[in-house]
Amino acid sequence: MKKFIVIFREPDGRSIRHGNDDVTKHQENWKSWFSVLGEKGHLSGGSSLTLEGRLIKGKGDIVTIEIYKNGTEIVGGYLLLNSIDFENAVEIMRTCPIYEFDGYAEIRELQNQKQN
Repeated sequence: MKKFIVIFREPDGRSIRHGNDDVTKHQENWKSWFSVLGEKGHLSGGSSLTLEGRLIKGKGDIVTIEIYKNGTEIVGGYLLLNSIDFENAVEIMRTCPIYEFDGYAEIRELQNQKQN
């Protein structure tokens, strides 16, 4: 199995409001999706991220209390994924709930993996 990181990018939830029922359903979809990934051995780790962060710039001497945004888009979390190859990783990620609220996923293979 190869290892991939999936970076979840999505609109900042503070700027776009969704109804309570929609949010509850979305959270249930994520929970179910993670459960299926775990059962199939694809889930290696991951987490959602808080909205608090620090940006360090310059030569390390400029620190601001904020997170990186591109417009209203933020990195909302990451997933460590086990998959046989890139094509299979893409097929797995096509079933992800991130797309329900206009988010998207970036898949990158981890370098220097030991082959089992």
